[in-house]
Amino acid sequence: MSAVPTTVPRRRGELPSAPHTLEPGWVRIVLIAVALTFLTLFLFVPLVAVFVEAFRKGWEAYVAAIIEDDAISAIKLTLITAVIAVPLNLVFGVAASWCIAKFEFRGKSILLTLIDLPFSVSPVISGLIYVLLFGAQGWFGPWLQAHDIKILFAVPGIVLATIFVTFPFVARELIPLMQAQGSEEEEAAIVLGASGWDTFRRVTLPNIKWGLLYGVILCNARAMGEFGAVSVVSGHIRGETNTVPLQVEILYNEYNFAAAFAVASLLALLALVTLALKSFIAWRLNESIADDKRPTE
Repeated sequence: MSAVPTTVPRRRGELPSAPHTLEPGWVRIVLIAVALTFLTLFLFVPLVAVFVEAFRKGWEAYVAAIIEDDAISAIKLTLITAVIAVPLNLVFGVAASWCIAKFEFRGKSILLTLIDLPFSVSPVISGLIYVLLFGAQGWFGPWLQAHDIKILFAVPGIVLATIFVTFPFVARELIPLMQAQGSEEEEAAIVLGASGWDTFRRVTLPNIKWGLLYGVILCNARAMGEFGAVSVVSGHIRGETNTVPLQVEILYNEYNFAAAFAVASLLALLALVTLALKSFIAWRLNESIADDKRPTE
């Protein structure tokens, strides 16, 4: 007969804390050991391996791979893409979250479904969508060619594909946060004479700042690390349309493993920084929610 977790009842007036269970101690130890084993094998070891391989030929070889012309071009394009895509997603995420959390309207469930669409669509399919729209044989391809406008195999196509795959991150972080906070504070501010912009800047934004930053960090990490959709629309033109993930693929396919892992270490470092910031912001967000729920004297 399997052990069933039993929650220890809380005394009246006692603040909620982490749930206590009555399973045997060995069950907890086994579960923790299994979780740590999986994390070590599938996350920690591969991450360490990237840095070990990156520095296998020494510091000079590592630096040479990073400052090589094609690598510098890939880094610049990756940063440009993120600088364009993340602010656009931030604006959309805040607007969509405000609309969904504060108002009731027809088609609200459809809007929520569309926001989640990039989560369910393969990134490769996302890239093919833009090929269908803007390719030479696509819907708008002939018109674009006639007006000498280039979207595919150029920066605009890469930015569009990146925006598509990062679309939900900011909105999905803010929607539940705004719904939980309600609209009483905003309504009170408006009654007291505050304008819509002042209400957003002085009331709404301070309440969502940690959730907003959380979504932006996740969006930025995905934008810089996106491979599938960008691979389809970029054309793999070295020194022109290669982002950092595509540069890693090309170097690896050329059996230039040291350079491939050196460039890949930049993405691994980004992952570590993202993880640290994510953990800090999650802690701050929980603290903020706890402060809001704590009764005042």
